[in-house]
Amino acid sequence: MTLDNKLGITDAVELARIEEKLSKARAYQLFHSGFLDSLPVGTFDALASIHAYLFGDIYDFAGQVRNVNIAKGNFRFAPVMYLQVSLEHISQMPQASYDDILEKYVEMNIAHPFREGNGRSTRIWLDHILKHQLKQVIDWNKVDKNDYLLAMERSPIKDIEIKVLLKQALTDAIDSADIYMKGIDASYYYEGYTLYKTQDLMDDQP
Repeated sequence: MTLDNKLGITDAVELARIEEKLSKARAYQLFHSGFLDSLPVGTFDALASIHAYLFGDIYDFAGQVRNVNIAKGNFRFAPVMYLQVSLEHISQMPQASYDDILEKYVEMNIAHPFREGNGRSTRIWLDHILKHQLKQVIDWNKVDKNDYLLAMERSPIKDIEIKVLLKQALTDAIDSADIYMKGIDASYYYEGYTLYKTQDLMDDQP
């Protein structure tokens, strides 16, 4: 079963391909347009804007809080009836230190506010906070997929693993387009999207 989409695609494989292509191109534009740096740091409004920017060409629900309960494996994300309150709380969580920011990131992952595209948009949101608060970002290309997924799976109970893992990949190259583009590709790879390289999509533009 495929998600309802603006393109009328009913084949799941084709939808995944088009979603990767279009949203990676939008991720490139997000960096170069300057729009990302205009967003309020560490808020759900910023995350919703990122999500809408990435997926607005594909889904009507882009940037909108989900109205259905969702789960991954045996883990159920925040129930819809508590989701709005949870998002307001997360927006107000402290973000002065690295530990503060990672705890905020873990809570937003537990909330999983959208129907689709949570991980990809929230990793950009995390880097946005780190960039503005600590003058650092994560070089996601240095973060092993399996280590990351396992650490995130355990993070609702014990967040030390994800804190240590991502701290090892911090870089001061906050304005590097190369770090950002490779980070987008790594982020999509975590979710199983590997057909396109972000930079290649833009190089192919007329």
